[in-house]
Amino acid sequence: MTKAATPNAPDVVRSAYAQLVVTDIARARWFWADMLGFHIQYEDDATLCLRGMDELTHHSLVLRQGDTPALDHLAYRVRTPDDVDKAESYFHSLGRPTRRIKAGDGTPGIGDAVRVIDPLGFPVEFFYEIDHAERLIQRYDLHHGAEIARLDHFNICTPDIPAAYAHYENLGFGCSETIEGDEHELYAAWMYRKQTVHDVAFTGGAGPRLHHIGVATHESHNVLRTADIFGALHKERHIERGPGRHGVSNAFYVYLRDPDGHRVEIYTSDYYTGDPDHQTYRWNVHDDRRRDFWGNAVIESWYKEATPVLDLDDKPQPVTDAVLDESAVAVGADGLG
Repeated sequence: MTKAATPNAPDVVRSAYAQLVVTDIARARWFWADMLGFHIQYEDDATLCLRGMDELTHHSLVLRQGDTPALDHLAYRVRTPDDVDKAESYFHSLGRPTRRIKAGDGTPGIGDAVRVIDPLGFPVEFFYEIDHAERLIQRYDLHHGAEIARLDHFNICTPDIPAAYAHYENLGFGCSETIEGDEHELYAAWMYRKQTVHDVAFTGGAGPRLHHIGVATHESHNVLRTADIFGALHKERHIERGPGRHGVSNAFYVYLRDPDGHRVEIYTSDYYTGDPDHQTYRWNVHDDRRRDFWGNAVIESWYKEATPVLDLDDKPQPVTDAVLDESAVAVGADGLG
């Protein structure tokens, strides 16, 4: 069930885009555009703005050239221009670093925005205005690779899942599913504003770090085709985990790593969460089906490796170890210990 946001919080509509730092823009272009099928909306020598074929806004992924792979920022769209001001006031009232970004001074295609370091240590942008883009939904001649439809969610590594849950609940996010211990301690949670399983999910672990961005495709065969394409080109090392089906969210998935190690999930088959009395589904941490419905073991890199994040001055954020370690439970449960 969705809780009303804290009265002075901005009205978030959805997860909107992620901006990643890559070390070789040409290699990144090969992976994200040529192989996965993102449409290039804008590019220059140091920047790529990409979108899925269903998306009617300027971008859902931005790649910028830099020295070290990192998350530059996550971004949420808000409902009105006034909500940008509200975001600035809200995070200022929490004592968090904030920075106003004027249209033309920040990411291409984005209007006035505010960037903050949220209470979890993540760089997050809130914006309303974004350029519109050509409708490509039925440009089947341009669809290729994984046939990415849209950005679906962010998954972040944070050492304190209850703190993450409370922060996003204060922003009006509902909770679709959790992973909990026998005493109801939180190991992970999936939270949403749009009417799908999640806009953001929390994986317990050292953080703040970005675990992955999740991008939706329409059908399961697109997930399988993605793996086949990488295998056919002898690029199978980019496939980290899957294909498989999650217990949490019911999604059919495959995880890949880009040339800089950023993780992306190709994702389909989740469900509607828009009813006002939607109830949270709670998984037990000892249930082997939670992370893979078929009971397949989760590889160590998936639990342990993630992308560092930057502060508002492009400096790496310090990382804190996790309070709870789901991977330690998983090893025992999967019989790998």
